[in-house]
Amino acid sequence: MVSTPRTTVSVHGRELSVSNLTKVLYPATGTTKGELIDYYRAIAPVMLPHLAGRCITLKRFPDGVDHDGFFEKRCPKHRPEWLGTADGPGDRNGTIGYCRMDEPASLVWAANMAAVELHVPMASAADLDAPRAVVFDFDPGAPAAMRECCEVAMWVRDLLAVLDLEGFAKTSGSKGLQLYVPVNSPCTHETAAAVAFAVGQRLESMHRDRVTTTMAKIERPGKIFIDWSQNARHKTTIGVYSARARPEPTCSTPVTWGEVADCADGGPVLRFTMTDVLRRVEQHGDLFEPVLTMHQHLPEFGG
Repeated sequence: MVSTPRTTVSVHGRELSVSNLTKVLYPATGTTKGELIDYYRAIAPVMLPHLAGRCITLKRFPDGVDHDGFFEKRCPKHRPEWLGTADGPGDRNGTIGYCRMDEPASLVWAANMAAVELHVPMASAADLDAPRAVVFDFDPGAPAAMRECCEVAMWVRDLLAVLDLEGFAKTSGSKGLQLYVPVNSPCTHETAAAVAFAVGQRLESMHRDRVTTTMAKIERPGKIFIDWSQNARHKTTIGVYSARARPEPTCSTPVTWGEVADCADGGPVLRFTMTDVLRRVEQHGDLFEPVLTMHQHLPEFGG
């Protein structure tokens, strides 16, 4: 058996053993596991507040992003003793213990396991029945792409304004765009889903050739699917600042409404790599911070 070179690193007082740092995880760009670890270590100050106290699902790609990865909900038994778990909805077999990403070392540990992607629920582990935000997930059906996602996001923003609600946009890091409406006040998953569905249906009635709320893929070509179902209790969404398993090391990145409008008008496509994200954080700070702090109240839409 060939031994894997290991290195001990210190992360905010934690000693971690990391391995195989030169292994290429993104063959198209030559991006290594060591570079993924460096990214998560650097982005930790702004990313961790969005992960802390949540049930985090890892998506691991030990053979690189050009091979199938796998989701890992249950936190591995071989985790460090200091890495805590949080009980979450799990699956049909009942509650399971998810990994908690509460400190920088936890992100380094996850990246060392080639957990390229971190998926996050809307609710905290302390109150699984109370989502902290409503999410609109805009999924383009080819030939629709990011420009059309941005156009639909602007329409949703306008409808939300009528309801006295404000939303914040981020790229999915893949093909689409997402809009989060902070709540941070008493709310249920059913109410959150009802709001997302009602807004989506209103847009669908106004732009049937451009928007759909129907999950059937046959309805999606050339349209933007507004996935309101992401607000279900058991669902997760790609975490803000998470890397993605795409050919290049793109990330889920907060964007300004000015950038969304420019993209909708034919300007630069919203697509950012790990390097871009770190540069943006230096320039803008955490554009998604209001999602954690803004208190809003949702209207009732029945259902």
